[in-house]
Amino acid sequence: MIKNDIINEVGEAAGVSRQKATQAVETIIEVMRQALARGERIELRGFGVFLVKPRKKGIGRNPKKPQDEVQIPPGYTIRFKPGKELRDLTEASAGQAPAEPPGSPETTPPDGTTNSGE
Repeated sequence: MIKNDIINEVGEAAGVSRQKATQAVETIIEVMRQALARGERIELRGFGVFLVKPRKKGIGRNPKKPQDEVQIPPGYTIRFKPGKELRDLTEASAGQAPAEPPGSPETTPPDGTTNSGE
């Protein structure tokens, strides 16, 4: 799902124009972006928590020249911790086989035979 899909879903669910839905989604994203830039925690009950965490300094390597070491300075990173309801949803769906995307070929032909290569 991409931002345009979210905008379309918001517009349909709220019964508003695409322009209003775009403005709402963009505003929410911008408010969250500014809060994270200030180092604030964002808690969305039933969904999860966004945290800004410090990252230690480290040593990186150039994949083309593994003997070359590069100092990676300390900084900050953004982490997401899913809430209980979201974890429960994803765990429930993890027990099921993933849904086939629309238009994907079937693994078993309609006549029930299998293509085992024999």
